[in-house]
Amino acid sequence: MTKLSKTLIVIAGPTAIGKTGLAINVANFFSTEILSADSRQFYCEMAIGTAKPTPDQLSRAKHHFVDFLPVSEFFSAGDFEQQGLELLNQLFASHDVVVMTGGSGLYIRALCEGFDRFPDIDPKYREELNIQIETKGLGSLLEELLEKDPEYYASVDKANPQRIVRALEVCRATGKAYSSFRSKRQHTRSFNIIKIGLDMDREQLYHNINQRVDEMMQSGLLEEVKQLLPYRKFNALQTVGYTELFEYLDGKTSLEQAVENIKQNTRNYAKRQLTWFRKEPGIIWFSPFQKEEIMDHIRSMLCK
Repeated sequence: MTKLSKTLIVIAGPTAIGKTGLAINVANFFSTEILSADSRQFYCEMAIGTAKPTPDQLSRAKHHFVDFLPVSEFFSAGDFEQQGLELLNQLFASHDVVVMTGGSGLYIRALCEGFDRFPDIDPKYREELNIQIETKGLGSLLEELLEKDPEYYASVDKANPQRIVRALEVCRATGKAYSSFRSKRQHTRSFNIIKIGLDMDREQLYHNINQRVDEMMQSGLLEEVKQLLPYRKFNALQTVGYTELFEYLDGKTSLEQAVENIKQNTRNYAKRQLTWFRKEPGIIWFSPFQKEEIMDHIRSMLCK
């Protein structure tokens, strides 16, 4: 760490591993606030299926970027970078330390390292692409991406419709490859960054995921999804936990199978999250049960 006066503590890791609880403990220790880097917790209407912090958790530490957008609004990693930096400037005026936590690696990278600027895109392109997913499937978009931008195709998460749509809307609107707008240049920040990664035994993590899905269903996830049916075309709802139940409501699968699909797809998502974070520079890994070791590490880094 360099000798800067302010520090952002990042707590990253896969879903259902305990990031929120740890972030609250760290925030309480430093009497500070939390930025959420979970790109689905941004949306007001998506509460149960995104495992948002509970009212009790929200009362214990102030959270930002939770429940502040309608599902109809697109909010990119670039938007998060811009608004997140503005918020950090405000918070650092009265806090030496701020906490950020979440599992959306692209958004964490955007705030910590900077994100490339893309041209403004007419929303009609995104709408056309979302309709194409519904009528022809994601495979048709992947074929187009391979043709128009093989470089990005080679690296993109091919199970993530939002990333595919975002790349293709740029390709269609500009006539250029999406990857041509990506400089891969890291931006300097006026604050220190401490990155904590959480990992645990796979069996325990998958048990946590399965249990969380069961709890979501008991808490009314199906009713939440029913209420969101009119908005299903929006990117925010192209998300594990929602797409599977839309299929059930379409009569394409049984409820039991839909729930099993949510569990399986969430486990797959957790694996992708870990793969992403393993490639990120500067993350020091801990078990979520190593609370004292994590605090010792943070304090030692702050003293440097």
